[in-house]
Amino acid sequence: MRLLVLGGGSGQISLIKKAKEMDYEVVVSDYYLNAPGKKIADFSSTSSTFDFEANIETAKEYDIDGVLTAGTDQPVYTAARVAEKLLLPQYISAKTAKSVTNKKIMKKTFSKNEIPTVKYKIINNNFSNSELKQLSAPYVVKPLDSQGQRGVFKLDSIKEIREKFNEVLSFSRENEILIEEYYHSAEITVSGWVVNGSAKLLTVTDRLRFEENIHIGICSSHLFPSRYLEKYNFEIKKLSQKIVNDFKIKNGPIYFQFLIGDQGIKVNEIACRIGGAYEGDFMPILTGVDILKMMVQLAAGNEVNIEALENYELENNKQHLSSQLFFARSGEIKKMTASSEIEKMPGVLKAGFNYDLGEIIPDIENATARAGYFIVIADSRNELRERVSYVYDKLKILDERGNNLVLREIGENFKSLFNSGV
Repeated sequence: MRLLVLGGGSGQISLIKKAKEMDYEVVVSDYYLNAPGKKIADFSSTSSTFDFEANIETAKEYDIDGVLTAGTDQPVYTAARVAEKLLLPQYISAKTAKSVTNKKIMKKTFSKNEIPTVKYKIINNNFSNSELKQLSAPYVVKPLDSQGQRGVFKLDSIKEIREKFNEVLSFSRENEILIEEYYHSAEITVSGWVVNGSAKLLTVTDRLRFEENIHIGICSSHLFPSRYLEKYNFEIKKLSQKIVNDFKIKNGPIYFQFLIGDQGIKVNEIACRIGGAYEGDFMPILTGVDILKMMVQLAAGNEVNIEALENYELENNKQHLSSQLFFARSGEIKKMTASSEIEKMPGVLKAGFNYDLGEIIPDIENATARAGYFIVIADSRNELRERVSYVYDKLKILDERGNNLVLREIGENFKSLFNSGV
């Protein structure tokens, strides 16, 4: 059998490898000519993961038997449409896929079903000031159908919204943008799997963010278990199941982002995919559930083995894990620590870089500027803190002057949670 994987970036590498381990041929669709996933795939195309018609042609050319993605939002909709058009196995309808990838539909579904979310407004370029009278500054502006924090800004005035409108819109295929009232809050992510409309939660993590000036919400690390899990466990489970019901999610992965502040839990965004913090790599070790294997089985139309899922209980998981999505200062890379060396360090499950020698790391404006990642597991949070710090002690990305560009203080911001005694 042959599967089409949408995306050949670092977030899809493990999915491609898993499919090949399961004896599937893999076609990778990605408009980047040198996408790393293409090096390990059997076939590839330059079709954009956003381009439905181009992927229809790719699917026909290679006579695929299933289509899937992981770690990225918008291709979920493309995959669902391709599967629907070609009568391939379809774990999510195109209608549901659009509702979880288009923020206008998503927000309207939240409001219709009384799913708690921040105050918001959808506006076009000719909006009047009165349209935003129900919102208080500061504001968060977002494209309706983008990903990776592209085009997301925190702004202090309506004047700034007008100045940024076209830039936000440049990351979208729509002619409107989303305006939200900024909610001072912490953020958690909920990862799980839905079987016949019933949600089983696998992890709840603290999603720690890097914010500077107008750039906000850029994830720098995930920490398991979340410090909010014990207090909000029942509410998190109840709200997650409500979302599954209201969005008519029948089977497959879920990845929800919740905000927790003085007004309680509010839903930020939802997705029907495996998360982008390399959940597919650490879930088998952390939970015993191989969600990448399940994803391949699902997309291929085969029976999904859910035995490990049924035997797993989130509350009984006493391990600690951090997925570090680290950043670096802008500069040209002259020397760097080998990922194979990082993977030999205590508790490190996997590591990788997003840039190669000779490439230039850009300024941090969104999640695409991440320099790399590493995943660490431990038996206690103190051991986890020590292991993460040890990796940062050894992790080097050097410029021509021998300066280490790694911004460890962004990745190690989780230490303040430990120090606070939470």
